[in-house]
Amino acid sequence: MKIMLIGGTGKTGKQIIKQALESGHEVTALIRNPKKVKISNPNLVVVKGDVLVPETLEHSFSGHEVVISALGHKKFFIKTTILSRGTQNIIRAMQKNQLNRFICITSLGINDSRFKLGLYYTLFVIPFIILFYFLDKEKQERLIQQSDLDWTIVRPGQLTNGRRRGRYKHGKGLGSYILTKMISRADVAHFIIGEAENNSYIRKVAELTY
Repeated sequence: MKIMLIGGTGKTGKQIIKQALESGHEVTALIRNPKKVKISNPNLVVVKGDVLVPETLEHSFSGHEVVISALGHKKFFIKTTILSRGTQNIIRAMQKNQLNRFICITSLGINDSRFKLGLYYTLFVIPFIILFYFLDKEKQERLIQQSDLDWTIVRPGQLTNGRRRGRYKHGKGLGSYILTKMISRADVAHFIIGEAENNSYIRKVAELTY
């Protein structure tokens, strides 16, 4: 399978690259600074691009079977539209290249899973640290759901750097109003590669926790 990956330099993105290559897939990673990618593999192509600059996307997308977005940033304390604008540009580039399959990571705790990251996130982290980030994620999800793509939205719980277990919960209605449910980035990547291969959640949301 030929995979186009957005956000390959983040911790989850690196796991997606690693596991996709281990599974024998071909990966193109769109990176603002290609020097940040340290993996060398004949099935990995790194191209320079920026989701906020649409013309850098359109020519790179051609010939791929699935686009995976692990897009993120650390500008938590200011109002931004990086996620929603970037996702809108991804959708347009996919449509121009007649690509239909899109898998995007967002987060548990937004839209119809609001408050399901537990009290610590609901009462402290979200309102005081990542409010603007989550508001943009909500807009990002709406743009995806309104598109005509074969999309899957992946909402993990709190991410950890733990090992890949290969066993976790996925579906809807996960999380907790009280406790913060977690999952490793390695297992998020494991689910995403499996979803790209099996297409179990076409035009659906998949929440992930242990």
